[in-house]
Amino acid sequence: MSTPASDARQVFLDALEVADPADRERLIAARCAGNPGLQARVEELLRAASQAGGILDQPLEQFVSTDIASPISETVGMVIGPYKLMEQIGEGGFGLVFVAEQQQPVRRKVALKIIRPGMNTSEVVARFEAERQALAMMDHPNIAKVLDAGTTQSGLPYFVMELVRGVPITKYCDSNLLTPYERLDLFIAVCRAVQHAHQKGIIHRDIKPSNVLVTRNDGAPVVKVIDFGISR
Repeated sequence: MSTPASDARQVFLDALEVADPADRERLIAARCAGNPGLQARVEELLRAASQAGGILDQPLEQFVSTDIASPISETVGMVIGPYKLMEQIGEGGFGLVFVAEQQQPVRRKVALKIIRPGMNTSEVVARFEAERQALAMMDHPNIAKVLDAGTTQSGLPYFVMELVRGVPITKYCDSNLLTPYERLDLFIAVCRAVQHAHQKGIIHRDIKPSNVLVTRNDGAPVVKVIDFGISR
């Protein structure tokens, strides 16, 4: 029996929310009843996630399959669900980031991150899903929000985030000649965002100027912490 990747990921994410091992096993058994292939895939993802402490401390390259050179089929102009890819704006360790236009139910610009082809091994998928899950758990004005998630037609998982058009915090401070007190105001906003993540049990592990952007809202600077790709 075939196992849709989206079904396995959803059961995997739901299982992660269950702390008690016995309750988790019952949830998996109920959700995968009659589908041993689905249960095997979910358990594979859970095993990868359980090893996250070691995996996250190791370079991604060792988890990459040999077909990493395969070009991504999702390109500018394509439509993924309600999202039309407009331009590529980033390329991380295991994901490509596009500006996309959501066409329904509302029209707006978003950031859409797709796992890179050739990197959809169990370990990397677990990391990708962990980033999505980490962002989805948080609700703070200084952390980019997750809006949606799904799977492309070629089977690559993606998630959709709030689009942050900003500059690194150090560049913003220097180019706007901010005073020490103005710089401290932005730094306090960063600390509050990091504290919020810690209260959710999430450690960013890669706080640096390029992952702390400053945008403007009604003329006022707004800090946005981004890229929880190696969070724990």
